Amino acid sequence: MFTRTKFFNKNQFGVCIIASMLLASSCNAQSRSVPLSPPPDKAIAVFAEGCFWCSELMYGAVPGVDSVVSGYAGGHTKNPSYGDVTRETTGHAECVMVYYNPKIVSYNQLLKVFFASVDPTQVNREGNDIGTSYRSILFYKNADEEREAKAAIAAESKNYSKPIATQVKPLKAFYRAEEYHQNYIAHHPGDSYVINVSIPRYKAFRAKYKGNLRAKSTF
Repeated sequence: MFTRTKFFNKNQFGVCIIASMLLASSCNAQSRSVPLSPPPDKAIAVFAEGCFWCSELMYGAVPGVDSVVSGYAGGHTKNPSYGDVTRETTGHAECVMVYYNPKIVSYNQLLKVFFASVDPTQVNREGNDIGTSYRSILFYKNADEEREAKAAIAAESKNYSKPIATQVKPLKAFYRAEEYHQNYIAHHPGDSYVINVSIPRYKAFRAKYKGNLRAKSTF
């Protein structure tokens, strides 16, 4: 198991990565607010479940998902930077906005993806990444999604000996993370965090998830 005593967490890796890429100034670059209205005949859903680098990969493997955007939501600060969020001062969590075709995949099915890709009993963390910015949240845009999210938590609770800590919150704003975070794993497959955390988590998700997935990657 990947443990905190053996390896750095994501934030520590991020410092090394950004320094090596001469992107230190990007840590303070502000994110951008994203419209909450989906394109025609499409839908959006937002999930927080720890590192958004990992989340992009997992939701992107689901048929019917068109694209996945890393960002921040759930807090009180407008246009936060990655540095702001990881200092735990904004109330935001790392999350992903999933653009999908509701004729192919439903919100309820994406909830199943969520629970196959996260440990919902962990409080303010996901695995090796610790802090409120790594808490798990199901964001909803309307009463139907709120009802489905709460029903999914109730159904999943029987699978765990600990209480589910996942929050259910209205989606009020979503801020797109800095560009170097987008499709991070695809651009940095040799990164230490990706190799030791992201890819094992992705493989565990593929083994656990019972629905259809796109063809396996080369990881």
